[in-house]
Amino acid sequence: MCNKHFNPVQCIIPPYISDKLTDNASQTKAAKLLVNELRNSRFRNDRSFFGKLNNQERSLLLPSAKAPKKPTLKMQVLDLKHDTILSNAKLVWDANGKKAARLDRDTKNVIAGGTATWNLYYEIFGRNSIDNFGLMLRQYIHYDVKYDNAFWDGRRMIYGDGDGKVFASFTADLDIIGHELTHGVTQYEANLDYHNQSGALNESISDVFGILVKQRMLHIGVKKSNWLIGEKVMKGTKYALRNMKKPGKAFVNHPDFGTDPQPATMDKYNHMPDTEDGDWGGVHINSGIPNFAFYVTAFNIGGYAWEKAGKIWYAALTDTASLKTDATFLDFKQLTITKAEQLFGAGSLEAKAVQDGWKAAKV
Repeated sequence: MCNKHFNPVQCIIPPYISDKLTDNASQTKAAKLLVNELRNSRFRNDRSFFGKLNNQERSLLLPSAKAPKKPTLKMQVLDLKHDTILSNAKLVWDANGKKAARLDRDTKNVIAGGTATWNLYYEIFGRNSIDNFGLMLRQYIHYDVKYDNAFWDGRRMIYGDGDGKVFASFTADLDIIGHELTHGVTQYEANLDYHNQSGALNESISDVFGILVKQRMLHIGVKKSNWLIGEKVMKGTKYALRNMKKPGKAFVNHPDFGTDPQPATMDKYNHMPDTEDGDWGGVHINSGIPNFAFYVTAFNIGGYAWEKAGKIWYAALTDTASLKTDATFLDFKQLTITKAEQLFGAGSLEAKAVQDGWKAAKV
């Protein structure tokens, strides 16, 4: 279902959560969870294929319209009505066309999240959609029945409704929508290998820009943000999928998942097998380390994270000459320091904040 270097599909729910759901399930519930895994496997193959395309091949299969003089949002929302065949989806909203008279909550959520993500990338970083050439954002809602995941499959976004007991709708969090769409940005830029440290960087970068989408949409500064990813999707006021401020504290003593296994510092790096069962070297677990480095960086700079810290991380992500597909945490640390110095000057508060961020994460 996946080769060594390319993640087949980047799902928001990590294996250390989904596996526990399956392990703890009753026989009846387990059957449904296995169907969910079967659905995931289909999109894993798609993501693997599209991840390996070069730019010329992408242009043949995923053509983008020529960029207009002034880029505009191109986005569609399609309702699967609990089907799993994407071609059966009904178009319910088009940014430049059809709009249904009544929009349900999930449609409104993905319009808001997709628009906020597009706006962040264009208004702050000058990027024209996911591919930087005006790619249409297609978002599919109500996939399957009680499907516990959301993901970017290499071409589009797909959201499940959640089971209603452990997970709410996967459209509920702006940061999840921003996280998954950012996997597309990474795909078109550094295309970081989805295993070991480069895979953890891939996941962390999606968390970084996911939290920036939410913070900017809600106009929240670094000191007021709770830095939680997926706080609405995981049901229960004490739980979230990840905590960038305190990796390892997103959920504690959860009745189904136990305690968040993410480390915050390199000395706690989890050396997991580079296999599917090992989450390809722990990409979802070890992403807590660069997440924490970004949080400390942004906090020390102050203000709004998208204005300076976000620009440093974006500059690093898009420097494809320097950021290799197999980049390590140390590689990314050095590149973000370089970008901070280029953007704000050697010895600047911003450059020192980046250095201190990685120092706090013990990288």
